[in-house]
Amino acid sequence: MAGTSRYFGSFEGQDYLRCSRCRATFLVTRQLPLPDKERAHYKTHENNPDDVRYRAFLARLATPLLKCLPAGQSGLDYGCGPGPALAAMLREAGHSVALYDPFFAPDVTVLHQSYDFITCTEVAEHFHQPAQEFRRLNAMLRPGGFLGIMTMFQTDDKRFAAWHYRRDPTHVVFYRDVTMQTIAEDFDWKLQLPAPNVVIFQKRAERQSRPS
Repeated sequence: MAGTSRYFGSFEGQDYLRCSRCRATFLVTRQLPLPDKERAHYKTHENNPDDVRYRAFLARLATPLLKCLPAGQSGLDYGCGPGPALAAMLREAGHSVALYDPFFAPDVTVLHQSYDFITCTEVAEHFHQPAQEFRRLNAMLRPGGFLGIMTMFQTDDKRFAAWHYRRDPTHVVFYRDVTMQTIAEDFDWKLQLPAPNVVIFQKRAERQSRPS
């Protein structure tokens, strides 16, 4: 994702830059929200694992991801939030899922393990350092493993100012299709876009050495 950035615009006192390479739009560093403000906002979310409508929303990622996974895989819900509904859905499908969230599941030992799959639902838009976060995710993902992401893509620049997704005070970076394509190229991942605002990356499997 590394590339030069230029000023994109100022909206309601918030200043944004645009990456010239991947076309991501992001808030300037000096205006990133502080942890206490983030935590307070996240606590207003109603992410009940038993909520049928919320499960239907998460199924947009869960359904295509489950089609990719063999039985009994080990995964990580990265940024699981206060109500890890997606982890519950994946466990019900027979997979083991560890949890990590800097505010609600802050056990960093899970970040030193490797996984067959990692999920980030409504998380990537909160990344203060996206390139660093994707490098971390890549390091935890086993060869051949899958990374599933759900985040609302930015489309028309003319609508950015009034876009509800931008107005969330904890949303600081916004991706496009081309952003995801650039990330895939940087990490040599395969890319699927199975539904609007849903991305599934697959890390390349290790090449088998030929017998001598």
